[in-house]
Amino acid sequence: MLDLLLVKDMDAIARLWAPDGTAEFPFATGSQPRRLVGREAVRGYLADYPELMDVREISAVTVHHTKRPGTVAVEFTAHGHTVRTGEPYRLDYMTVVTTRDGLITHYRDYWSPLAAAAAAGTLPELLDSLRPEVTR
Repeated sequence: MLDLLLVKDMDAIARLWAPDGTAEFPFATGSQPRRLVGREAVRGYLADYPELMDVREISAVTVHHTKRPGTVAVEFTAHGHTVRTGEPYRLDYMTVVTTRDGLITHYRDYWSPLAAAAAAGTLPELLDSLRPEVTR
């Protein structure tokens, strides 16, 4: 999957999901989804990613095997540039991936929305989305 991310083949990444596989983003904020159900939902979520983030390198990949069959925890760091600002970024990820029959059935991604928003130049918008609306 990380190799496909580097070549920006989001469709191929989506094909790694089981038809009913899920993706969860526990730290998602604002309008970002916290849970996707199904390969097509994952495909839709990933479709515009190359227009947001230009991932150039994946480093520091560490795979932790678990006692649960088909489940690994993976730590990695993505380096690249945000397309909107051209600013460099470095994002650390921690994912837990469960597979069955060679397809992803569950993917939980613990990425930092603050780091992503700072790199993308959208931190003010993210912070605004976290403020409670004032009722009058």
